[in-house]
Amino acid sequence: MDLILADRPRSHSQRRVTLGVVEKSERTELEAAAFRRLLQHLSERVDVQNMDLMELAGFCRNCLARWYREAASERGVELSTEQARAIVYGMTYEEFKDRHQTDRGADR
Repeated sequence: MDLILADRPRSHSQRRVTLGVVEKSERTELEAAAFRRLLQHLSERVDVQNMDLMELAGFCRNCLARWYREAASERGVELSTEQARAIVYGMTYEEFKDRHQTDRGADR
């Protein structure tokens, strides 16, 4: 099975690679791009509360922040929970809660 990968979005140069045979550095770049797109999507969908995400998907923005902080720690980068949340939320957690969180999405 072939998978078409583009080096850049809407790039004119595309190449075929056999599924599963992606160079590690390229895979990391693709995963990072997908993660950035997920963060962008979540920032556009502030109507979706963390509790909704937890009930439907089993994770929420806070989980993503925790995973980000843990990945940083594994690589020797010290990152606080607040810093990781700001990366995921695109603002401080308190600001996000004030702007977008409803009673339904309140932490329990």
